Amino acid sequence: MKSIFDTVSFACSRNVTQSYSTSFSAAVKMLAPSIRQDIYNIYGFVRFADEIVDTFHDYNKEELFALFEADLANALTNKISLNPILNSFQHTVHKYNIPESMIAAFMKSMKLDLYKKEYATVDEYNEYIYGSADVVGLMCLKVFVNGDHQKYMELEQAAMRLGSAFQKVNFLRDLKADYEDLSRTYFPNTDLSRLDETSKNLIIKEIEADFEAGFQGILKLPLEAKFGVYTAYVYYKKLLSKLKKTPSLEIKNTRIRVPDYEKFGLFARCYVNYHLNLLQ
Repeated sequence: MKSIFDTVSFACSRNVTQSYSTSFSAAVKMLAPSIRQDIYNIYGFVRFADEIVDTFHDYNKEELFALFEADLANALTNKISLNPILNSFQHTVHKYNIPESMIAAFMKSMKLDLYKKEYATVDEYNEYIYGSADVVGLMCLKVFVNGDHQKYMELEQAAMRLGSAFQKVNFLRDLKADYEDLSRTYFPNTDLSRLDETSKNLIIKEIEADFEAGFQGILKLPLEAKFGVYTAYVYYKKLLSKLKKTPSLEIKNTRIRVPDYEKFGLFARCYVNYHLNLLQ
């Protein structure tokens, strides 16, 4: 019975989320059970695509990505895949009518990471972020609103801005690995070999503006999603705060993180603020 295979597939996507990101998986657990699995299914898909281009250095990445892309197309067409992650993802895509244009935009940005090393213009930068982050936020929004088109349109821009904020924080946090290990430069008009405080602060102001726009959308989310998204927002805001306080030279030479004991404190405050209606 396919239902057994689907159950196994869903467990795989859940395991991928919990294995690759303890912070994100903690936020997903704050979502209503009715939508939790579908967010695991989306994360498993985007995580695997990202792993191909970012970490499988001892293998033919182009070949692996092409195989993954072909399997994805077949999964979406046939509504089944022997790859459990893609089987999970196609289930959520069809359940919530996630447009294939979003999936194509995501895959385009991931494919760019196979060969593109520098984003020299703002347009290139924005297009990459749209595909790598904004559309992921929009896929999740499709799950959150569960077919309410009016609510989706109301929250679309905020979801994109929040996705952009998360991605830009990741860029700044992972600057050392991206620049030194993968030879990538995402921020346009910024010489990362000589990143100074002025350049860093300009990037942070851009991220703060995205966070503010994204937060306004969080306030309007359905109850099933609000607490989980708010928790992710607070975590990333804390990470940005640490990056803001870290000298630019140190950001270039180390990976800034939020220790587990701080995460637990953050999540506890999220719970209190949410239930006392003190979101900030």
